[in-house]
Amino acid sequence: MGYVLRVRLASFFTGAATASLMGLYILYKDYKVAHESIAQQVESLRAPLDRRISALECLKQVETPQHVETTE
Repeated sequence: MGYVLRVRLASFFTGAATASLMGLYILYKDYKVAHESIAQQVESLRAPLDRRISALECLKQVETPQHVETTE
């Protein structure tokens, strides 16, 4: 009876370890997919924002006076 119990426990722990590794792999892949999705969303928001910032910087350069008077 002791031998059969050891074989069953070894089989159980082997299956549990395999299931754990597969679960971790699936979670890792899910994390990578979610990270890529968020990165694409941020990139799609960043491009228009960069254009708006560049336009505002151009407006600021046009509006600033070319000379600065100093008082001493």
